[in-house]
Amino acid sequence: MQKGKDLKPHIGIFGRRNNGKSSFINRITGQDVAIVSEVAGTTTDPVKKSVEIFGVGPAIIVDTAGVDDVGELGSKRVQKTMDVLNHIDLAVLLLSENNFGSFEQKLITEFNRLEVPYVIFHNKADQQSLLDETRKVIARETLVETFDISVLEPGSLEFVTEKIKKAIPQSVYMKPALFDGLLKPKDLVLLITPIDSEAPEGRMILPQVMAWRDVLDHHCVCVTVRETELKDFMGLGLKPALAVTDSQAFGLVSKLIPNEIPLTGFSIVFARMRANFDKYIEGTPKLSELQNGDRVLLLESCTHHVSCEDIGRYKLPSWIQSFSGKEIEFDVVAGLDQLKRPVTDYAMVIQCGGCVVTQKQLKNRLKPAIDSGVPVSNYGMAIAYMNGIFERAIRPFINLNSVK
Repeated sequence: MQKGKDLKPHIGIFGRRNNGKSSFINRITGQDVAIVSEVAGTTTDPVKKSVEIFGVGPAIIVDTAGVDDVGELGSKRVQKTMDVLNHIDLAVLLLSENNFGSFEQKLITEFNRLEVPYVIFHNKADQQSLLDETRKVIARETLVETFDISVLEPGSLEFVTEKIKKAIPQSVYMKPALFDGLLKPKDLVLLITPIDSEAPEGRMILPQVMAWRDVLDHHCVCVTVRETELKDFMGLGLKPALAVTDSQAFGLVSKLIPNEIPLTGFSIVFARMRANFDKYIEGTPKLSELQNGDRVLLLESCTHHVSCEDIGRYKLPSWIQSFSGKEIEFDVVAGLDQLKRPVTDYAMVIQCGGCVVTQKQLKNRLKPAIDSGVPVSNYGMAIAYMNGIFERAIRPFINLNSVK
């Protein structure tokens, strides 16, 4: 299961086999976290390493297989390497021995298509420096400068980290602010958190914990209740500035929270912070247009043990069937796995809140659907829509400049 640590900036290392990717990783992390070998193809599947990069900070380094791998197995490794591009915030392209050709051109094309910032290093410069001829060839493909380095030289570390610092988007370091523009200091915020079998034993789920912290960071008073005690709380006569509930409790909670109190869901709060909020608003009403035989894709960002209370695999499909009155087919894809069929096969795509992935990962996850004109929605928005409170649930965010 993915953890909150995956919210750190993701840096992918790309290049041909034996270009020194593993040595590069070991140098910038100051640890032997990647296997160094003269044997081509030592690195197979992409491997994530949670590290501290001097001068950059905590990050996830993604070590990839050589983009020039060969054979049937090699082509699968290359495909996995290319898939990594959907999930990273910065790409590092390593060259060596003045080799620059179709492999590197393909990577640069994908960097640009997916809007992934990148840096290019020509490694092993102690053996062979970057030639002017090679530099001219690279310049025909990209405006990004290529730097001569040798990761074996002690002085290379400071130079490399400085270039990475300049290239990585500053937005990836921005502290998540779930309630910016919604709260002012001393406001009373009510969090309604049902506890079911999906909740970790003795703990709360990540969206609830992050919401708690963000409310406190706004210097507000935070009150948390289960839905079973919500009526008791409302009987106290206190009026929250904002109420946030788990989406699956929308039906009950919306009846107990007066209309003048702003109400939304944890999943919707995360959708506003992450990406595609306007596309969710646009696509959610598609739920009223589903027809017999339509196929709906449910995307969950995390992977976990499945129970009969699982919202993505059981509850949401059941609610959609009941709401639409149609016979709908459902596919569920967890984590960042590849789809098993073309996204255009689906009448709509519904994404979870995405609390355990980065904004870049979530944006790229839905990009194929959005580019193809397939309506997209969010768990919380879909549930609010089916409970007849869609407009109410998104109302707190509509006039905020920070809506994405």
